[in-house]
Amino acid sequence: MQPTGRSYPVTIADIQWREKLSPQEFHVLREGGTEPPFVGEYTDTTTEGVYACRACGAELFRSDTKFASHCGWPSFYSPLADDRVEYLEDRSMGMKRVEVRCASCGSHLGHVFEGEGYDTPTDQRYCINSISLTLQPKP
Repeated sequence: MQPTGRSYPVTIADIQWREKLSPQEFHVLREGGTEPPFVGEYTDTTTEGVYACRACGAELFRSDTKFASHCGWPSFYSPLADDRVEYLEDRSMGMKRVEVRCASCGSHLGHVFEGEGYDTPTDQRYCINSISLTLQPKP
């Protein structure tokens, strides 16, 4: 992951992240990896609740903004609030994309895409790795 030069409210050394996260979680959240499509536990979930950062627990997305994009990863049309995520230019893989990170700890969540024609209020698709999230079901 490219450093942002920004300090985050939750700052933990890599060795502590490695102790807290599984190797797959560490790879995606702290190294900017991507889980394979159609394997994540939240890809097709319809449970009501709040999706939080798996690394630090910050609340990021609500289930009522989740939609079926059939892209292989959970998709949301907006974050819980704009200050919950940060956006970085990503020029990897030979294209220009917008990376989405947790604003609390800087963990990689996925990417946001615009103008794909989905019938959502924002015309955006936050394509988020399931492994970057935990679902806190609505009571």
